Amino acid sequence: MDKITCIAYLLYKSSKNQDIREKAIQLLNGDVSIRDLKRNINIQANLVIAESLLKKNKIDKDQVQQFAEQFMYQEI
Repeated sequence: MDKITCIAYLLYKSSKNQDIREKAIQLLNGDVSIRDLKRNINIQANLVIAESLLKKNKIDKDQVQQFAEQFMYQEI
């Protein structure tokens, strides 16, 4: 799994807040960048936690894959 997908997954799972979950899905699909999210005060704390968990390798790759399969848009 790539870094962006993992961060999007961790961000999605870190909150019940619908706005944060929508931003995580947008990040997964490339509609928003990590740089954009770092500028958003409402998401900064969750993003820092997600990045630190990724660095510590505290992530289940199978769950990340399921998340990506469920929320990644496919263009045909």
